[in-house]
Formats: sequence, C-alpha cells, structure tokens
Amino acid sequence: MAEEQKYAISKWPDTAKIYDRLHALVQVPPMTIRRDKMKEYLDYYDTKCTKSRALTDEAKNYIPGGVQHNLAFNYPFPIAIEKASGAFMGDADGNQYIDFLQAGGPTVLGSNYAPVREKVAEVINESGPVTGLFSEYELKLAKLVNRLVPSVEMLRMFGSGTEAVMAAIRAARTHTGKRKIIKVGGAYHGWSDSMVYGLHVPGTGRFESKGIPMGATGNTEEVFPNDLAGLRRLLIRNRLRGGTAAVIVEPVGPESGTRPVYKDYNQKVRELCDEFGTLLIFDEVVTGFRLGMGCAQGYFGIKPDLTVFGKCITGGYPMAGGLGGRRDVMMHLSAGIGGTGEHAYVGGTLTANPLSCAAGYFALTEMERTNAPVIAGRAGDRLTKGLQEIIDRRKLPFVAYNQGSIVHLETAGVMLLDFRHPLQLAKELKPRNHMMQEMGAAYMSQGIITLAGSRMYMSMADTDEIIDDALRRFDTILGSVEAT
Repeated sequence: MAEEQKYAISKWPDTAKIYDRLHALVQVPPMTIRRDKMKEYLDYYDTKCTKSRALTDEAKNYIPGGVQHNLAFNYPFPIAIEKASGAFMGDADGNQYIDFLQAGGPTVLGSNYAPVREKVAEVINESGPVTGLFSEYELKLAKLVNRLVPSVEMLRMFGSGTEAVMAAIRAARTHTGKRKIIKVGGAYHGWSDSMVYGLHVPGTGRFESKGIPMGATGNTEEVFPNDLAGLRRLLIRNRLRGGTAAVIVEPVGPESGTRPVYKDYNQKVRELCDEFGTLLIFDEVVTGFRLGMGCAQGYFGIKPDLTVFGKCITGGYPMAGGLGGRRDVMMHLSAGIGGTGEHAYVGGTLTANPLSCAAGYFALTEMERTNAPVIAGRAGDRLTKGLQEIIDRRKLPFVAYNQGSIVHLETAGVMLLDFRHPLQLAKELKPRNHMMQEMGAAYMSQGIITLAGSRMYMSMADTDEIIDDALRRFDTILGSVEAT
C-alpha cells in the first residue's frame, strides 16, 4: 500500500525552467487584453457592482484610500464582500465568485468552515473572545504545534505575522548578541520598521521606507534571491560589523514563491548559518500548515532555529500570529517570571486570546484529520496543469507554476523586474503593473477572485468541478489577449 501523501507539493517545480520562461516573458512587450474586451469586462463593474462602488466611494471619506487591507484594493475599485463559504464569496450586489484568494492563504479548509466556526462559537459563549488571563487553549495549541512541527520546542502567540517577525528579530539579537539581519530582496516579512527594506523588488533597499528613520533599517541587509555567494559575502563582511544575528527567508521564495527558490536552497542557507553562528528564521506565515502539517520545513527537511507563523495558525480567525523555535532562544521571550538569560520585551493584550487559540487548535486538528493541505495541493496541481494547457494552446508567453496549493499565473512579469536592470525597471514597472491590474479586473468580472491578478490559493473546498469551471473562465479571458 502506497504511503499517504503528507505534503501539498507532489513535485517541486523545475526552478531553472520557470526562471527561463519568466525572463523570456519580460523580454517581450506586454500582451494585454483587447481594448474592446477590456471595456466589456470593466462594464461589469459599472452595471453589476453599483452597491460596492457606493460603499467604497463613501469609505474614502472615513478610511485612507477607502480600504484597510492591501489585498482589498482591486482595479477599477474595491468590491465589498458580504458572504464567504467554502470555495465561494458573495458581494454586496449579490454576485458570486470562485474564491482563489482565501483571505490571502489561511483558510486551507475553505472559508467559514462550519466545524471550526461552531467550536469557536462555543468558546465565545463561555468566555467571550478575550479575558486577559491564561486559557487552556493556549496550551492545547502550543502542544499541537509542537507535535506537528518538531523544531517548535516552545510557542508564543502574537497578533499578526508582522508582530511575530518583530519578536523573532528581537529574540535573535538578544540570544546572539549580534545586530545584523539579512533578508532576501523582494520578500515580505510584514511592515515593522526594520523589515520595510528591499520590499517587493530586490535591490530597492529603503525605497519603501517613508516615515522610517535611517537607524531603524541600519542593521537590515538584503541579498538577491537564490544568491548563495552573495549571502556568504555578507556574512563574512558582517563578522567585522557586529555580526549577523539571523537570516530570515520565505522557504518557497519571496512573495510566496513568486521568485521561487531552488529545492536545495534552504539546506545551503542552513549550512551557511551554522558556519557563521547565525540563527535561521523561517517565515512560514503563508506556507505554515498550508504546505502540509509539518509546514515547508517538514517538506524540505530543514530545522530552522525560529519559525514565524501567521494566517494559517488560527485558520483565518483574527490575531493570527505566532513564533516558535528552540527552547533556549524562545525563553528570552518569557512573560512574567522564569526567563533565562537576557529578557527581550514583547507584549500584546489580545495575543493568545481564547478565540484565536481555540480557532487555531480546532482548525489545525481538522486540517490534520481531513488531510486538507494535500487535497488543496491536488487542486493546485489541477489548476496549474489546466492553465498551462491554455497557455500552450493559445501560444501565449505567460507562465503558470505552483508550489502545492500556491498557484502562480504570471502574465506581466512585474515581480521579475529588479535593480540589476534599472532602466527596464523604470520604463516597464508601471505599465506591466497596470496590465496585471487589468488581468485581475478581468478575472473578477468573470467570477474569479485572485490575489493581484497573479496568485491563487487553493483550499480543500476546491473540487474538480470548481477547478474545471474556473479554467473555462480563464480560457475566455486569456483568449482575449493580444500583443501590444
């Protein structure tokens, strides 16, 4: 009898081939949707989304930009969502969409999964969402994560992935006595002062660091994706500059694998960290439990020193953040009495509240029981295979690939632009980004919600029928593309 599949990734994609195709994509002029078809797609918003438009227009008077989450802004205007269930979302105008956003990744079981919702409701009825004191569900969740992810000897919950990254950096610096933090350019590790550096586009350094003092990023450095030689050079240089406290990576590559890593990359980073006495932090905000109950580190067979969780650790419920890792490092974050060595201050009144911890415990339990990550990964395989068939049949330069249930459909190649080619970046960033926005608008007009028109997260709720229906819609849209 074949061993049951444990991880969402059935086969690691051919990284070299993906980069060849992505580089080819950015060497040709963008292929955009025909103007007559784009007008038709945009007419959908004018005629079918009137309530959404009214709501988000009014919101601009009270909320900066009209929306409060980066994922909520969509071209030509945001859509107001009222319902979410399983693989679908419904908006304020009564339109239904296939939900390939899944809140940015956390709802591997599907949106608003009833067995978890009912358990969380019981907890709220008994204790309310927050007490400010200890709850048994803190222990239940920590023990469960410890069993599923052996590197997490101890776990501390936080309010978000951003907070968990802040705590990871603080713990690493306290434990090592060193200052420097190295990240991979283009990766997103939340919006804390020290991490808004080399954001989205490799080589940009402080480009996005408005309102952040120079000193806040003075010990943050970036290295280009997959550049192990560059990482070694930084580690050597830092020996004379206060040392490197930690290297932080997204294990499938920056921006959820938009710039994918080679399969042996994480192992080689682990070896470099060991050689230079540096802690390795895995940012598993997206990949944690989505790629399998052992997370990305289980798939790659790597034991990081610290692991950042977010999104999936509460199954999509609020206050979704956590940090786990080696006992000796985590003890620097102890609350109250009992820490060892120097104490690194962290806090948060709402962290580890009964609602969040219970939601995480029941969501992870259900994900393990149903093998949800693997089911979602198979849906990702099916969608990617279908998208590739459309691309090949229509002779398009676009690129489709997946890391399990994380599916990428690159039509503009925005994420391949970087500061190694500054003239191309300056000339093509805006038009390619607008093209990607138009693609996202077209997808939504045909009933498919994606992340920024280029990324999709599968869930256990995505049946073969839903995937095949989505592929028919994608085929319609990609059939309206022409060379500019």
